[in-house]
Amino acid sequence: MPEPVDIVEIRVLDGPNLYFPRPAVKLTLAVPGWIHATAPRLERLASRIDLPGNSRPGARATEQRRRFAARTGAHVTRTIARSSRVRLGVRGRPAGHDRVVLAFPWRRRDAAEALARQVAAVMRDLLATRRSLASLAAEAAEHIAGVDPGPAPTVVEPTIPVIAVTGTNGKTSTVRLLSHIARTAGRSVAYSSTDGVFHDGALVEAGDYSGFGGAQMALAQPGIDIAILETARGGILLRGIGTSHNDVSVVTNISADHLGLHGIDTLDQLAEVKATITSITKPAGWHVLNADDPRVLAMDRRAGGRPFLVSLDPRHPALRGALADGGRALTVLDHGIAELGRSGSRRIVGLEQVPMTLAGIASQHVHNALSASAAALAIGLRRTHVVEGLRSFLPDADANPGRANVYTLGERVLVVDYAHNEAGMAGLTEIARGLCPRAAETWVGFGTAGDRDDAILHRLGYRAGRGADHVCVAELPRYLRGRDPEDLIARLLAGAMEGGAGEVPAMPDEIAALRFMLDRSGPRDVLAITVLAQRQEMFALLEGEMGARRADPATVRRLVRRARPGRH
Repeated sequence: MPEPVDIVEIRVLDGPNLYFPRPAVKLTLAVPGWIHATAPRLERLASRIDLPGNSRPGARATEQRRRFAARTGAHVTRTIARSSRVRLGVRGRPAGHDRVVLAFPWRRRDAAEALARQVAAVMRDLLATRRSLASLAAEAAEHIAGVDPGPAPTVVEPTIPVIAVTGTNGKTSTVRLLSHIARTAGRSVAYSSTDGVFHDGALVEAGDYSGFGGAQMALAQPGIDIAILETARGGILLRGIGTSHNDVSVVTNISADHLGLHGIDTLDQLAEVKATITSITKPAGWHVLNADDPRVLAMDRRAGGRPFLVSLDPRHPALRGALADGGRALTVLDHGIAELGRSGSRRIVGLEQVPMTLAGIASQHVHNALSASAAALAIGLRRTHVVEGLRSFLPDADANPGRANVYTLGERVLVVDYAHNEAGMAGLTEIARGLCPRAAETWVGFGTAGDRDDAILHRLGYRAGRGADHVCVAELPRYLRGRDPEDLIARLLAGAMEGGAGEVPAMPDEIAALRFMLDRSGPRDVLAITVLAQRQEMFALLEGEMGARRADPATVRRLVRRARPGRH
């Protein structure tokens, strides 16, 4: 028989987090004793402990019962804190079939962890004894008082402007473009990202630094004027945000990826996690939101700072609403980036002059350019510097590796990209179609890591099959992350076939997938390949053995005009 109450995890969040805008402890409890007890018993217990609010526990194993258990846990936590002469904010929520999460801020680490352990003990004793909550809380407070309080939080209080960037897609590209714009303006910049920490373009340390540690490392770089921090879902959930506040927050989009991990099972829950960076934006700062994504736009209601909205639609009603509230807005007008005002609009730069947008055919990267431009303007950079940065940032293997890197091989066009979820694949196939001339065909070779749920894997395959004329799947043996390799490939294949793909061969790796497409494709076809495991090998192969050429902005414009004659 399982314990009626057991600690699943005590996680210390060192910075602002999903629950509080300051360091907090997240206590996850398994509470089967509370979930499966009879309702009359829990009603009597609720009366005995003076549970505030609705004391009806509901039927066993229902959502009402889980909420009841979470409310009880929060009440117990506050009661123990009061016995320790501490006024404590507490948040409680259900977290699965028989689990609850209780979160509360902390000032001293060891004392906070001791409080978490005592909460579990009191929750267990309330079911096992008839002792009063006051008596149990007083005893718990004595235990806590006997513990060395431990260290204080180490979250950084920035003294320079900080831009925090989050979202499901486009974070790294936006961070890189923002850094380039700021350096174009003569600023010294450090940024953290999934590829590492960089100082004025030089790599400080490689690795995934899109969390707490990356933020602290970036802010520790000497002589910097601006810090730009990629802030991923995992970092927020596992340790919190690495700064106490930001001056500008940017949210690119919310799409299905990494669901089913760390208690985040739905897009709405994912949006709540991502919105954390907007909650710590300074009142005089700005939150840059993608108004074309409803979940991102909804963050405006609770965000700190002032709204700076971006949209591909100049008639989006939210843009006018932001302007009326004293905010700002960027959009696309007449194939160019424009800032809207109450009395009209001001063109900033044409999309054909912004290489990241691939002459305007890559809507996802148009959004990234809008977000980076808005953040740069919000931080106080001059418009001329923003334009110069937009025009000079090249989306190639040096400046933005693995993000819409375009090559030519004879008349063929090759696109190397990181697309790893449905939204990313939609963007990649959009680029392939936008570069593909009439009577030619598009090919997509793709794979992904195994730590995505079945539905996400299926939709990734579906989007590839729906968007390309020919599809193949690349196996990624180093990125299975606990999933059976045959199951992973089978789900990607099934999705691609449902999307309309015919024969979908499976290749042993990404290089093999590229070679397969080159062998089968026509002389003017467009080939798109996703890279995760073999990015550097892919670039070396293309630019070495194969003799492929990087497509400069002029070449991209020519390819787009070839594919869509008469458009420009």
